[in-house]
Amino acid sequence: MSSSATSMGSNTARDNGQFFGTGRRREAVARVYVRMGPAGFTVNGRPVENYFKNVAWLTSATEPLKFTETQQQLEVKATVKGGGVGGQAGAVRMGLSRAIARFNPELRVGLRKNGFLTRDSRMKERKKYGQKGARRRFQFSKR
Repeated sequence: MSSSATSMGSNTARDNGQFFGTGRRREAVARVYVRMGPAGFTVNGRPVENYFKNVAWLTSATEPLKFTETQQQLEVKATVKGGGVGGQAGAVRMGLSRAIARFNPELRVGLRKNGFLTRDSRMKERKKYGQKGARRRFQFSKR
């Protein structure tokens, strides 16, 4: 076993019993830490309800906890950077799913089957030169 494989540890806890997961969505990157303890969910130091004001974003971010029925057992701390709030909610969802899968490997199959561990690779298409946008062209005049 190489040193990189032992340092990463597929499902080993860190020194303080935390399990880690990284999530990405569009330009947003989330680092999510999960551990046994008093139920709580903070994003960038704020309660999740205050950070994701929109119900759809809040539901998306907390869905893995509800699906695995671990919301009363786990303390979740997430740090998110980049992107917009919707992308950040998707990134937290992915990171949380990965952290839960490391916390309890038996839940991995259910998370995978329901699409929680699948990365949404859709990104904004770049603007092309000689055009108004990614696909939109400048108005064409025949004469």
